[in-house]
Amino acid sequence: MNPDPLAQLRDYHLPEPVGWWPPAPGWWLLAGLLLVLLVWLAVLLRRRYRRTAARRAALRELQVLQQTHARDPDAAALLRGLSQLLRRFALQRFPRHQVAGLSGEPWLEFLHRESADGGFLDGPGRLLLDAQYRPEPPTDQLPDLLRLVRRWIARNPGGSA
Repeated sequence: MNPDPLAQLRDYHLPEPVGWWPPAPGWWLLAGLLLVLLVWLAVLLRRRYRRTAARRAALRELQVLQQTHARDPDAAALLRGLSQLLRRFALQRFPRHQVAGLSGEPWLEFLHRESADGGFLDGPGRLLLDAQYRPEPPTDQLPDLLRLVRRWIARNPGGSA
């Protein structure tokens, strides 16, 4: 028998390090919540992207109309193109029964009513009424009309209503 009982004791030893796997239940819960949040965000972004697709397409077409007009300054063709673009975009953005039958003054009133800053009844928007049928349409208001159409499209994001 050993006279020193302390000699029989072992040295200090550290516990095994805690492993990173498997995570604690709180981390699983956090990961699940994060996954749900990411899926929800993806759905929202996809809806927004699809809802604004008509606006993006209309703005691209407006850019093409401007470039075509810069190459060939035919004001009547530009006015026809702008009128058709606004009509197609309005049919995408608003209910068909509200837009499809409009022409002349009621069409301009609709555009004016749905515009935040007006300009269709008493501004350059009046060119859309009959200028495209004139032999020599006025060209001095075309830049203002292009800005007006761009603002109208940008402020009406589009989508099926």
